[in-house]
Amino acid sequence: MLNENICVALYNVFPVLQDKLTVVHVTDEQISQLSMQLERLGNLPIIYETIFFKIDRMMRSETVPNFWRHFQGETDSAPKDQPLKNQHFFRFQRAVSELYQDFGRYYLQLKRLQKVKQGVPLPVDVARKPSDLSEFNRMFRCALLAQLPTDFNDLVYEFYSIAFKVFALTHADGDDSMEVPDSFQCTACGLESTNCQCQSLANAFTSTNQQLATLGLLDKIAGFTLTALIQERIDAKIGETKENFSVSHMESLERWLNTVVLQWLTRIYNRGSLSIGTGNGKIEEAIRNFQTKLSFYLYENYANTIIEQFFGIIIDFPMSQAAIDDLKICMEKIDLKSHLVKTMKCTLNNKLLHPGVDTPDILTGYVAAIKALRYLDPTGVLLQTITEPVKEYLRNRPDTVRCVVTGLTEEGSSDLSDELARSEYARAKASSNEKLELTDWENWNPDPVNADLAVAKDPRSGKPSDIISMVVDIYGSKELFVNEYRNLLAERLLSQLDCNTEKEMRNLELLKIRFGDTLLHSCEVMLKDINDSKRINSHILSEESELDGDKPFDMSALVVSSQFWPTFKKETMELPPAIKAMFDQYTKAFESFKDNRTLHWTPLNGRVVIDLEVDGKTTEMLVTPAQATIAIHFSEQNEWELDKLGQKMNMPPSILRKRLVFWQAQGLIREATENYFVLNDRNKPEAAEELQVQPPEMCEDDDTECAMESASDQREEELQVFWSYIEAMLTNLDSLPLERIHQMLKMFASQVEFTQEELKKILQRKVREHKLVYTGGVYQLPKA
Repeated sequence: MLNENICVALYNVFPVLQDKLTVVHVTDEQISQLSMQLERLGNLPIIYETIFFKIDRMMRSETVPNFWRHFQGETDSAPKDQPLKNQHFFRFQRAVSELYQDFGRYYLQLKRLQKVKQGVPLPVDVARKPSDLSEFNRMFRCALLAQLPTDFNDLVYEFYSIAFKVFALTHADGDDSMEVPDSFQCTACGLESTNCQCQSLANAFTSTNQQLATLGLLDKIAGFTLTALIQERIDAKIGETKENFSVSHMESLERWLNTVVLQWLTRIYNRGSLSIGTGNGKIEEAIRNFQTKLSFYLYENYANTIIEQFFGIIIDFPMSQAAIDDLKICMEKIDLKSHLVKTMKCTLNNKLLHPGVDTPDILTGYVAAIKALRYLDPTGVLLQTITEPVKEYLRNRPDTVRCVVTGLTEEGSSDLSDELARSEYARAKASSNEKLELTDWENWNPDPVNADLAVAKDPRSGKPSDIISMVVDIYGSKELFVNEYRNLLAERLLSQLDCNTEKEMRNLELLKIRFGDTLLHSCEVMLKDINDSKRINSHILSEESELDGDKPFDMSALVVSSQFWPTFKKETMELPPAIKAMFDQYTKAFESFKDNRTLHWTPLNGRVVIDLEVDGKTTEMLVTPAQATIAIHFSEQNEWELDKLGQKMNMPPSILRKRLVFWQAQGLIREATENYFVLNDRNKPEAAEELQVQPPEMCEDDDTECAMESASDQREEELQVFWSYIEAMLTNLDSLPLERIHQMLKMFASQVEFTQEELKKILQRKVREHKLVYTGGVYQLPKA
């Protein structure tokens, strides 16, 4: 039993034994006397265990519940001089302050306990390991965190969110610095300037973090919340850069991270100071780890934001070059190439590769993607991988070749025409660049290991091909594009009465640089034919010629060299006698002018200027020869059956009906009964109302028919020469697969270049015509 004096001394030194925390002052001499008395009585182990028991029970029953009681519902404990706007902030600060005071009282009693048991050995099963203070800290954290409310993280988030806003707006530079608007309201704390609490909030925040650090609870209570809050602020900062591609944001984001976020974290972990002492290696390491982790998060999320908008960046390039520069920096830190490829393929498929988008628009997007992706990745690996679906889709569109050729040669500015115009300058500059590259060998880097061998490169320089080469590479054949250009040039020369041959010659010279002289020799002859035709017309229609008589009408002819021009459509028409006679006279004059040469007319090609007289009013119209011939026949006879008019014009009725639609639309003729057409009676009011003559420029067919066969049709005709070889092979070998037929044709009939896909189309056509049978993956001739 302890006497009364010892009990009084124990209660004074350790008030926790009486379930109290009010600590009274005691001297070291009193503690020393108490230690000697307890050692003499042998009661120190019991007192030691009792003190720890009492501390644990008191923490769980009083200290911890009192702390959590601050966060249960709304309290009116806030001082009256503190506005309600930030009351949750100060409530958290007061709760931590009270907890810190109780912690200090427990801590003081444990320090006294250490003095009491100093020099007195305790049993192994009684002494706390590794130390009394470590065991107390463990007990303290367990007791506190075991009663954690479900919404406590929200309170902690609000506390640090307010503190971050105050710090960011009062310590940042530039646009993020705090400004006082016209309402005199503080941007940081949200109160009027006269009641600004920024300094109070900053002081309370610093003291609270110091107390949490002392309690060993800073990471336990605030660690997760700090990470979530900072990541949210980084996301918000990155969100401010959206749709602003013309300016680089990388430097400003890094500066904001280092000057605002990391300085704020330094103040939290360094007890309110920005300068870390030489002995605080753990704090330096913690801040360094935070910087690495947050920088990684910044680069990754900023790069993902750019990738999400990369389609718009591609369309705006080169105005959006700054955004691609930022993405380059991020991709040097983090490997996001697979994510970029997957995202861009999906975006291009959704925005471009569907029937709702016109082929010229797809080509525009494809060219823009080439420019942007080549700037992002000069090796061409990303470009080849991302744009492969676009090339595959364009390859299956029937009008791709024509749109490419039109883009190369159309008037005005376009991506392809501008690139073609730069070709001459680029070729001249290439030779000088090769010399410079020899002196810059130290900065040379090999292609990445994942570079695809299919990446198109210039065989001379080893560099990725230019834009036009990549567009032409959609089909892998220059001949197809040259043939389509020849068709387009022929249509342009035939449709324009006053064609600008100088401009066409300039385009031709630029295309020669790209495709070579040999492939474009026919086009050069076509332009020469235009100039020669003007000279021939001048001679034949001159006063000294045989046509210098009473000509029923004026005419001029375009004389072309048939072996160099595209194949004309195999359609014909019987001309009216007067026109045919004029053509015959012109042919004789030409034969006398050009010995051993004659003319073969294509009556459906050309333009005719006619005078149409309606109710005494004459209107000049520009029409096709077929339309003019129909008008002449109806001027001679008011009524025609479709079959008889077809026989008269030597034209199939189905085609003639399409030609008649033009004059029906003009209101000049109408179909009285089925296949029976009559000229409208001008004296009838209802017929006069139908007669509405359009101006000359509107009198062409809505669906203008091309005089030339398409490039695909001409190509198919060229490949028909293989049919006799195929028949002979299948006669001798009975049946063959597609691959074998292709190999044998390339070996024995190599006069025309062709692909296996082109051969497959020919064979399938023969199957549809019942000239071949396809079964079991092989082709064979049908049995007789």
